[in-house]
Amino acid sequence: MAKIDVYKEWLKIDVPTRPLNYYQLLKFNKFEDDPKVIRERYRELNAHVRKFATGDYIEESQALLNELAKAMLCLTDAERKADYDRSLGRKYEGKTETDAHGRRTLETILLEDGLCSQEQIKKAKNLAEAIGVELHQALLQQKAVDAEKVTIAYAESVGLPFVNLDDTPVDEYFVPFINPVMARQNSFVPVMADMGKLILASPEPVGLDVEDELRTIFDMPVRCAICTVNQVNYAIAKYYPRDAVQKRYVRPDEEEEAPKKAKKEKPAKAKKSAEPEEPREELSDEAKKNRFKLTLVGFNFGVMIGAFGTYFGMKHASLATIIGAAVVAGALGAAACWFFAPKDE
Repeated sequence: MAKIDVYKEWLKIDVPTRPLNYYQLLKFNKFEDDPKVIRERYRELNAHVRKFATGDYIEESQALLNELAKAMLCLTDAERKADYDRSLGRKYEGKTETDAHGRRTLETILLEDGLCSQEQIKKAKNLAEAIGVELHQALLQQKAVDAEKVTIAYAESVGLPFVNLDDTPVDEYFVPFINPVMARQNSFVPVMADMGKLILASPEPVGLDVEDELRTIFDMPVRCAICTVNQVNYAIAKYYPRDAVQKRYVRPDEEEEAPKKAKKEKPAKAKKSAEPEEPREELSDEAKKNRFKLTLVGFNFGVMIGAFGTYFGMKHASLATIIGAAVVAGALGAAACWFFAPKDE
């Protein structure tokens, strides 16, 4: 099968330099700042590439879908985008990244994008104050606005990317190394690792304790991508059921060292016996009969000695004591006769 240039053939990107930067991959000029525009372009390209996800180019299409997801998640994340733009030579000229990107508040996004009326926001604010939750959480409880649209608006307001787990699925490589209880209690699943950071999908940014634990496990910082509650609940039920067990994470460098250690630590060889064991002698049938007869005589003789000796030697000995002593003496007599019985000549 001939190798295909997926960027040129599928995305119609005719740029000779490789690898493509994220703006080139999503077919933007530097430095597009509108997260809504970036998400829409990503969805268009994602749907287009999925058409090639069958036949001879399944692996190529999946790899390209992953690249597109990484680009979108980076360029809609205010903090990561700022770092990425600097790496491409962008100058902020004294402005903060928030000012440069013109981040809007949640209320502004909802009103300017026509997602809510002023009256709906007022009701949500009253509910939020009454029960002690954030504005977006109150809107979700009221169900007055589409849950995904509210979640996208919230993600943009806090400078984090929005991720749809139907388009960007869970990275199953990281799943077994995360504490299932922690994942369920904090409502998150791992999406991917990109630019040295582990990206989690969650309806809310995770706490510092979760970040610290995951950093310890994977030796990389954590960054959140916001998703809907329904999607994360479905993913948690699938990947972190009640009987799920956490496995120990082995870093790639440790996996490489393991075979080397195995070679060095050779198992100790069993010591050879200084002298070979002598073959055991097999008795003839006649010798076996003689040994059995002698053993029987020894047992009977031992019983008599034990019984009479106890009866005459111990005053007021009970019947149980006499019988016990007789059996013990008989057993000793039988053992002695068996052991010292003559072998075949």
